[in-house]
Amino acid sequence: MKRTEKRKLGDRGERRTAIYLILRGWRILERNYTFGHKEVDLIAKRGKVIAFVEVKTRTRARVAPHASVTREKRRNVIAAAKGWMMTHDASGCTVRFDVSEVTETGGINYISSAYTAED
Repeated sequence: MKRTEKRKLGDRGERRTAIYLILRGWRILERNYTFGHKEVDLIAKRGKVIAFVEVKTRTRARVAPHASVTREKRRNVIAAAKGWMMTHDASGCTVRFDVSEVTETGGINYISSAYTAED
């Protein structure tokens, strides 16, 4: 798959995940937030919970999409989350790191608290 096709597929997955979250009462604070060279796909808030969401969209997968959220990727998302929190008021909020697995047909397997900042 070409890079532009992969990006379009990823964008569709992020939009689907954003809609999924909004329908469940979340407010999307940021999309594709970058801090230096680190990125997090979605930042969402519901009540006093802020979720940093990594979206993995696949047409076919030999392994579960969340398995591609490697230790290095988790570290990058955590670093971006720390950068975001330095410039935004997150006092009193609980932070969690979620993974959204999106299939090309639109199915979503949403994994709350998929990992922690200590991982």
